[in-house]
Amino acid sequence: MNLKDKCDVIVSIGEKGNRLFAFDENGNDFTSEISSPTRKKAWERNVSIGRVTTPSGAINWRLLDKNYLEMDKSSVPEAVETEIVEVPTEHAEVLNFIHSSYSLKPKGLVMKELKWKYLVRSAVRGKNIMMTGQAGCGKTMAAKALVNALDRPDFYFNLGATQDPRATLIGNVHFNEGQGTYFSESLFVKAIQTENAVILLDELSRAHPDAWNILMTVLDQGQRYLRLDEKDTQATIKVAPGVTFIATANIGNEYTSTRVMDKAMMDRFTIIEMDVLNSEEELGLLEYMFPHVNSELLKNVSDIAHLTRVESSNENARIGSGISTRTSVEIAGLLFDDFKLEDAAEITIYPQYDNSGGVDSERTFVKQIVQKFISDGSDENLFNEQEVEEASV
Repeated sequence: MNLKDKCDVIVSIGEKGNRLFAFDENGNDFTSEISSPTRKKAWERNVSIGRVTTPSGAINWRLLDKNYLEMDKSSVPEAVETEIVEVPTEHAEVLNFIHSSYSLKPKGLVMKELKWKYLVRSAVRGKNIMMTGQAGCGKTMAAKALVNALDRPDFYFNLGATQDPRATLIGNVHFNEGQGTYFSESLFVKAIQTENAVILLDELSRAHPDAWNILMTVLDQGQRYLRLDEKDTQATIKVAPGVTFIATANIGNEYTSTRVMDKAMMDRFTIIEMDVLNSEEELGLLEYMFPHVNSELLKNVSDIAHLTRVESSNENARIGSGISTRTSVEIAGLLFDDFKLEDAAEITIYPQYDNSGGVDSERTFVKQIVQKFISDGSDENLFNEQEVEEASV
């Protein structure tokens, strides 16, 4: 079955004035349901657009291989002229996309509808976005999901792993026997010159301050340029229209390899904080990702993670951090591969906690939590039921 046969609606693009409209063969208007870039691509390639509805109910508009419904300017109904005057069509398209975008969120990403829509809206409006939250909570996943939803050119830069910020963000000077010394621009320079690109700046809070200094003018809405100091001409590169920057950052005292973010840098972003999942949300995620693993085992994993997170947030916490969703997913994967829960905990959980202090150590405390879910609780060293209940309050 080809793509055309999967479509329940096929539209063609017609131009009137400087607007592009989408109509099916019966004259029904689907303009507001299809993004401007998609209509523009279809018009330039002279192809139709088909609507595909997935089993989950998500609606996607796809470019087809040819124009199945020829349409010229005269075929656009005259009523459209009145709509252009009375209704802000482009704004209506943006609103339609934002408020119907939750269906584009992958099921593997647990994120409240309001925050997802805010994320999409910020990107559509060309805001600089910073995703914050605990390690392993889905910041990078959310950013990449947004890239897929927008169907725009995308570029990825892990600033936390960058040893030479200037080389990564600006470029390098090289020497070649044939041509002598020459300057080679970085991929980042190409990225910011790509119209409507989405540029992901991962681990921004771990970046070297030199990277922040370079990015200051790039991210400033009133400047939006990059100066190539290493180049002979000291060229100034303007950020192309529609470029959106998405950064991820860990903010908090528990992240010892991060740097305190400069206030001026923070002010250049719209901040979206990822939520920490509760036990029910985490269980739902694990069941979705590992449907063949026993649900009771997955519930044990989500309960263990939840208890550690609750304890780490208490005023007199006995551990410094809770188990991340990333770790929970790794444990579930081990269960899928027929590891026992106690073995999975030994490999993935315990190394994260300090073992100094003997019976009073963080690791001992976490082991006691885990043991409640892999034994009958008869061990004298284990928590009693009241202690577990208190930890979950």
